[in-house]
This record gives sequence, C-alpha cells and structure tokens, in this order.
Amino acid sequence: MLRGVALRVTAPRVAVLAVVHNQPHADTDTILTRVRENLGTVSHQAIYDVLRVLTAAGLLRRIQPMGSVARYETRVGDNHHHLVCRSCGVITDVDCAVGDAPCLIASNDNGFVLDEAEVIYWGQCPACSTAEPSRSQP
Repeated sequence: MLRGVALRVTAPRVAVLAVVHNQPHADTDTILTRVRENLGTVSHQAIYDVLRVLTAAGLLRRIQPMGSVARYETRVGDNHHHLVCRSCGVITDVDCAVGDAPCLIASNDNGFVLDEAEVIYWGQCPACSTAEPSRSQP
C-alpha cells in the first residue's frame, strides 16, 4: 500500500496502518499506545506525522464528529458515512443513504463541483438504548 502511493515503507507507517485497520475509528492516543506495544518507544510527534502523511496520501481517512477528537480509518474512497452514539461515543460505518458519491444532491451547489458528502447520524447504539430505562416509566 505504501509503495503504491510512492511512500517509503517504515516500521511506524506499517504499524499505524495495522492498528487503524484492526481498530477502525481509533483516536491518536489509542494508535500511539498500540504502536508502542509493537515497536517500543515512538514519539507523539512521529505518530502525528505518520497520520498526516498517510491521510494526505489517501491511505487513511480522518473524521472528527462534533465534540470528539480526530479519529482515523482505513476505509477510504467509498464516501461512506458514520453512526455515532450520543451516550458512549461508539462510531460505526454506514453506507451511503442513496446513490453514488457524493451520495446526496445539494439543493444548491453554488457552483461547486461536488465530490464528497460527509454525513453523521447521531443516536444511541443498541447497547445504550437498551441499558437506559424507558422514559415513560416514573
């Protein structure tokens, strides 16, 4: 993957890709912890640099739902969307609502050539929605 986008193959880059592949929507601290478990000492700055380079190269996608830190995923290029639980913060992928990218047709594109739509659905995940008592009960 790295060579395919003209990037050198380095241990930190491979480790970050592996972590994000195995743990989609991971934040930087989680990625740093997992990379350190595999490689030993790696600085925060090195991880930030790798994330920036991999995102710019199109190997990672950076998302940042309102009120959340930046998260990363390896599912790129398909313009999918996300479901976010308001209670626990879990994030999961959801395919486009309708049609092909950019998935949604703007009522007025104001002259822009659209190529992507970012949609975040908010609600409660199954675990949180069943854990809370019914609002109709006293």
